[in-house]
Amino acid sequence: MNSEAFSSTLFVKRAACIVQEIASLADAVDFLNEWPEDRRDLIHEAALRACYDAYDGRKPVSAARNAFFGFAKRVAILEDATSAMQWLAACKSGTGKV
Repeated sequence: MNSEAFSSTLFVKRAACIVQEIASLADAVDFLNEWPEDRRDLIHEAALRACYDAYDGRKPVSAARNAFFGFAKRVAILEDATSAMQWLAACKSGTGKV
C-alpha cells in the first residue's frame, strides 16, 4: 500500500448509474476538482483542503479520507461498499455483448 492510498475504498455515485471508486488521495482530489462549481460549499472546500494537506504531509491520509467521506455523505453520493462491489463484479463478468 502506498502512503497516499486510503485504508479502505469509498464508492460514490457519479451519476444515476455510475459508481466511482475512491481509493486514494489522487482519486479524491480529482473527484473534488471535477465537482460542479455551483454545487461547491464549505464542506467541499474543507475536504479538498484536507486532501491537499495530506499530500503535503500536514495531515494524515486518514484525515483526508474522513473529510471526503463526510463530504460524500453530506451531498448524498456515498454508495454502500457491498452494493458497489456486487455491481462491479457483475459488470466485470459480462461479455459486453447485447
